[in-house]
Amino acid sequence: MYQRIRDLREDSDKNQTEMAKMLSCSQQTYSNYELGQRTIPPEILISLAKIHNTSIDYLLGLTNVREPYPRA
Repeated sequence: MYQRIRDLREDSDKNQTEMAKMLSCSQQTYSNYELGQRTIPPEILISLAKIHNTSIDYLLGLTNVREPYPRA
């Protein structure tokens, strides 16, 4: 999961500071998310999925399909 979050950030040409600002957390906290040193809260997972236009299942490694699920 943590590598996917880093890969998505890098694919979007953002640095950790920019992502942290988008998520309203510190750069250190965001870095800890990417390194797996801090549990990612559900609300942050939701925000990451929205920012990267993907699903939480993709972020968690439950699927390799990057596209988000259709909205009901």
